[in-house]
This record gives sequence, structure tokens and C-alpha cells, in this order.
Amino acid sequence: MSVPDGGSSPADNPPPSGDGVAWPESSPSPVGAVPVLSRSAHDRSHLARLLPDPTGGRPVRVLTVDERRTVPVEEAEGGPRLLWEERAGLPEGAVYLGEADGVPYAAVRGERRLTLGGRPADTWAGLRDLGADLGDLDAGLLAEAIAMVEWHERNRFSPLSGARTTIERAGWVQRDPETGAELFPRTDPAVIMLVHDGGDRCVLGRQAVWPPGRFSILAGFVEPGESAEGAVAREVAEEVGLRVTDVRYVGSQPWPFPQSLMLGYTARVEGDRTLHLDPTEIEEARWFTRDELRSGAGPRALPPAVSIARHIIDRWIDGEL
Repeated sequence: MSVPDGGSSPADNPPPSGDGVAWPESSPSPVGAVPVLSRSAHDRSHLARLLPDPTGGRPVRVLTVDERRTVPVEEAEGGPRLLWEERAGLPEGAVYLGEADGVPYAAVRGERRLTLGGRPADTWAGLRDLGADLGDLDAGLLAEAIAMVEWHERNRFSPLSGARTTIERAGWVQRDPETGAELFPRTDPAVIMLVHDGGDRCVLGRQAVWPPGRFSILAGFVEPGESAEGAVAREVAEEVGLRVTDVRYVGSQPWPFPQSLMLGYTARVEGDRTLHLDPTEIEEARWFTRDELRSGAGPRALPPAVSIARHIIDRWIDGEL
């Protein structure tokens, strides 16, 4: 059972390069303390969600998210920026995202427009396209906005009674009108792991639906009643037939396509290093050395900079993991 950022993926969880773009090995990927989509520079202000007006009557900056989960973008001197529309108050149906420097932010589902608040949108783009290029504030707000819009779009009816839910707490609660139960946003945990030999080699695999030549590290959803570390060992055994030990946590990253949280690990192979592939999950898998990945002599394409897979690979290449 695999996930979007490595291995194979369910139909509603396409891989990061699902748009058909083959990301070259030389594609830039910032190496830092956290993956690019884990950056955040705003206060989620969870207590304000309990208030009738979480904005406190202040003007609010609103981000429109269209049906393709793209948002308006303007080009600036330092790179792309989200195009926020200033409103007098929180629009109906909007999700309150929090605030930064005393400014409230919100997201609303809407149609694509050429201008917002009198300012032209240079383009509309998605989180995969923008995530690595945005500043910390915009990156954190966009990841939250996409995740919340996805939750609302996929959970319009109560799983308890089938009744259409009502929205409360500035978009953070759906209530079942028949049972009175409160329904909260959910996140699916998944593990993504770089499997290595304790020395200079790691395992990368690919699935058939990816662009030719693209490889990534292994990944899979955490099953009910299973620990994250247990999922790492199980997924590696299922996908490439290896037994691993020394499972070490690296970091996490939201992946709201639609609602995953990627938990990043490294794991060392114990015993036989022969690969035995699950043909339903993995089309090809190989051992690669650091020098091959560093020099470009390895895979034709690696994951994009926006993914935690690339973050882990780059850190391993640089000897940080």
C-alpha cells in the first residue's frame, strides 16, 4: 500500500510529477532543516475559531482556491507571491487560516478570475508548482488552505447519519445536524523512507505511471493499529523484499493531496540486499551510490523540490543523514 510521494499511489493521490513533467536530477532543491512545505510563519490562532468573528472586525486577506486547487499568483521581484484579496470581513463559507503581524488570513472556494481586488493575477498555479518558490508565510498558508478546501469538498455529508453537515468554528468543524456530532479535519499518516546499506548506497524505485527515468524513495500509508516504524519495515519488505533495522526519523511534511502527512525516515538494510519487487507496486528498483546521484549518472529524474522525498535524498547525498 503506497502513497503519492514515492512508490505507487491510489488514483486520487497522484504523484508529485503526475502532470507528466520529468523533473531533472539537476532541478534545484533547497536543503534546510525542514522540507519546504513544512515551513510556516503564521499563528493558526485556534482560540479565535471559537469566536463569532475570528478576525476581530479587522480587514482580512482572502485567498481564492478554484476547483483545480490552483490559486492566483503575482510575480514579484523576489519571486512569486500569492495574490490575496482584502475583504472587510470573513466571507461566507471561508476558512479562517490564522494571522501574521496582526493581519487575519482566510481561504475561500471560488472561480478563477483575471483580477482580484483590482489587481491582475499573473497566473493561477497549484501547491506543487509553487511550494518550493514561495516565502515561508505564503507557503504555510497555502498548504493549510489546500488541505482545508480538500477536507470540505470531500466531507459534505456526515458518515454517521448521511445528513448534509453544517459548518461551524470558522470552517474548522462540520456538525451532523441529526446526531449533533462534531466532525473535525482528518489527516492520513504515511511513511516515506530512504533505505540504505549503512554505507554509500541507497535503494530507489519507480512506478510505471511516472515519467520515464524517474526514481524516488519508498513510501506507504500507515495501517490501522500500526506504528510508523512498523509501517517502514512492512512497506520495505512488501515493495522490495528487504529487511531493515535502525529506523530513524528525519522529519515530516504535509501533503494535502488530499490529506496526507508524510513522516520521513531512513532505514538500514539487515542481511540479504537482493531486491525482490512487488510487481503490483514497483516497476523497477535499483541500488544507487551517492556519487551516482551527485554526479547525475544515476536516475534520469528525481522527485521535485517541493517533495519531502527530494529533501531526504538531498540530505543523504550531502552526508547529513
